[in-house]
Amino acid sequence: MTQANVPFDKRLKRIVRRHDRMANGVVKTITADGLIVARPRVYRPKFPLKGLIALVVTGFVFKGFLFAAIGQEAYAERVSNLNSGSVVEQAGAWVMQPDVATMFIAEKVKAVMQ
Repeated sequence: MTQANVPFDKRLKRIVRRHDRMANGVVKTITADGLIVARPRVYRPKFPLKGLIALVVTGFVFKGFLFAAIGQEAYAERVSNLNSGSVVEQAGAWVMQPDVATMFIAEKVKAVMQ
């Protein structure tokens, strides 16, 4: 008698698993014979890539503006002061070091400021 329930139990487990996966929503499709089939929507966590890019670009623009506003010598002095501080300040000094993008943006900002 228990062997008669094995296919039923397997089918029931499959249905319950599929139903649990439908917590993220369903996608309904119509098959060739006109049957509407609901399938679970695949969960894909979205990483805010646009926000991360905007943050990095804003950081470079800020560094370039700061570099253009206070000058190369004062900027280097302030970065060296940060470098002699705590671990957090040293990390800030590493981030604030002038690089190619900072120099390029600083040149463009100087041209606009004059």
